Amino acid sequence: MNQPRPKIVIVPGLRDHVPDHWQTLLAQQLPGSVTVPRMATGKFSCANWVEQVERSLAAIAGPVILVAHSGGVMMVVHWAQQHRRPIHGALLAAPADLETPLPKGYPTLEVLQQGGWLPVPRKRLPFPSIVTASTNDPLAGFGRVEQYARDWGSRLVNIGAVGHLNPAAGFGEWPQALELIRELST
Repeated sequence: MNQPRPKIVIVPGLRDHVPDHWQTLLAQQLPGSVTVPRMATGKFSCANWVEQVERSLAAIAGPVILVAHSGGVMMVVHWAQQHRRPIHGALLAAPADLETPLPKGYPTLEVLQQGGWLPVPRKRLPFPSIVTASTNDPLAGFGRVEQYARDWGSRLVNIGAVGHLNPAAGFGEWPQALELIRELST
């Protein structure tokens, strides 16, 4: 008997919706995928986001692959510390280093601390995962992301000098995401 194909659940970062972001474009390419809804209020609360991830997953029967970006990666690692739903795999793209001051326009360390984001969980994830890291990401140094990947038991993929892998860095479509999702699907 064939196993059902894993459903893709996209976990966006903390920023507002961006129509030309690779995750938005990926959702359009993958019929049946689910995107964790963004929140209009309470968006700096880690507990609110973990609950939003849990609600999205609770509505799905069968295997799931999580596809997270930036702050969404941190939502996934916080969620994984509190919940035990089986996950087929996770693509954790360009995690933001929330323990180091972020550039202007992003939440401060104080806001992140008050919101429950710190410290960043370092326990091994209970599912297979791939972490992608940029060599020039303004939101996380390569060495820090490399350490996250080791701590979480993830395979690290160096995706080169792609900034934060977002439209501001010149990324709309990101075809490599589909390749990595296929790898996690096996």
